[in-house]
Amino acid sequence: MSETENVKRVALTIAGSDPSGGAGIQADLKTFHQFGVYGEAAVTLLTVQNTRNVYAVRCLEPELVVAQVKAVVEDIPPHAAKTGALGEPAIVEALAELAGSFVFPLVVDPVMISKHGAPLIVEEARKALAERLLPKAALVTPNLHEAAALAGMEVDSPESMREAARRIHGATGAAVLVKGGHLEGDALDVLWTGGEFHEYRSARIETAHTHGTGCTTSAAITAALALGCELPEAVARAKRYITEAIRTNPGLGEGSGPVNHHAAAE
Repeated sequence: MSETENVKRVALTIAGSDPSGGAGIQADLKTFHQFGVYGEAAVTLLTVQNTRNVYAVRCLEPELVVAQVKAVVEDIPPHAAKTGALGEPAIVEALAELAGSFVFPLVVDPVMISKHGAPLIVEEARKALAERLLPKAALVTPNLHEAAALAGMEVDSPESMREAARRIHGATGAAVLVKGGHLEGDALDVLWTGGEFHEYRSARIETAHTHGTGCTTSAAITAALALGCELPEAVARAKRYITEAIRTNPGLGEGSGPVNHHAAAE
């Protein structure tokens, strides 16, 4: 696909705003751009945060979130979309209903807590996320904590990652990518498509600068899907991108700083 054709491909993020630019819609749009696709964004919530802490979270009205999505989908329809932090049950419910009309793949990053440990979805919304939105997804991308919450089991090994992926797929029908970045040893991610497992490994990079890695990974997968990649290759491209983005992080901030969104997207 030529560069000119790439910019005609469109990806949409439905997520929260991070004013420090490392996560949320800011990270998603940077990632879309790096992959050469046109990025759109519907904001679900606002955060007050930096690399050290999250100081406040304010959700938008569900009607306003849905109106944003409808406006862009009707005018510039995306080839793939993703969700990030959704905050409240009413937002999850409204998006789940709307997602039933999507004719493009939806990647759901089930964001539950920030890198700093601040909750980005209330407890009541987790049930709506699992029961209403995940069945509309083509792919769900939980980290170990999120996989444990969704699968109802401890997830602390490659074997338990595979079992959690099976359970989440069985409950939702979605493909599942369990990200094992917090395990010891190589950074292992496990993809279960419902028919086979794919494993993606990279050498562990010792750094505190990993803010927004989940958002960036799911955005990279979404961008690759928008470009027409099959799911296993989309995940492989995202894995290579996020690994390089972590390795070449700019070292910004006094806490958990952002990755390098200027990293090459192969």
